[in-house]
Amino acid sequence: MRLYFKYFSIHLKSQMQYKLTFLLNIFGRIVMSFATVASVLFMFTRFNEVDGFTLSQTLLCTSVITMAFSMAEVFARGFDIFPRLLGNGEFDRALVRPRGIIFQVLASHIEFLRLGIFIQAAAVLCYAVPNSGVQWTWDKVLTLFMMIACGSVVFFGLYITYASFAFFTTEGLEFMNILTYGGREFGRYPFVIYGGGVLKFLTYVVPLALFQYYPLLYLLDRERGAQYMFAPLLGLVFLLPCYAFFRIGLRRYKSTGS
Repeated sequence: MRLYFKYFSIHLKSQMQYKLTFLLNIFGRIVMSFATVASVLFMFTRFNEVDGFTLSQTLLCTSVITMAFSMAEVFARGFDIFPRLLGNGEFDRALVRPRGIIFQVLASHIEFLRLGIFIQAAAVLCYAVPNSGVQWTWDKVLTLFMMIACGSVVFFGLYITYASFAFFTTEGLEFMNILTYGGREFGRYPFVIYGGGVLKFLTYVVPLALFQYYPLLYLLDRERGAQYMFAPLLGLVFLLPCYAFFRIGLRRYKSTGS
């Protein structure tokens, strides 16, 4: 961890070399990310609720999935640019270093500018929390924390999967954006509104619903079972097949010769 924090400090100092530019870029991302909230607000100017969920409850969904996604973007950015590492030969150097490959990819790039999206989502969350009708108790606060933390891990798994495909194709496959950026966009609303088939896919295949929809039911007292409260923890299992796929790709890797 000490070495990772060293990399963390180096990336932060390099990106803050021009502090005003850094702050303006973060501010620009905050402003642009409010377009997502604007689309939700526009929807609710025509409808009082969506499938039984009010505006504030929907904004709770929006903020949770956006915060989870932005945290993954900050710390897992190395996997998003992984095809570039394969193409220019930098990955060959990583293979001969006395550190784990996952660690090196994680430490290769930390995108602090993505914190602007996190700040915007946190502001929306601050509005949604007192207006969503949730009776906040310690277990619901813990549930909310697990939704955000475990959600970032699920998106992290998706980035690992995206990087794993590059072992076989050299270039990244853009269809994965349907699950990463698309997952964030679809997650503006509770996933149940897209139908039972989509909800099952996002529960058993790509477990976005485990940290967005099911614990939301617990927060709103629509379901009281402990399985709804701890559903986000089940999403952590998603890392296992993602990591296994990465190891399979690593064993099949052949240098590009760059």
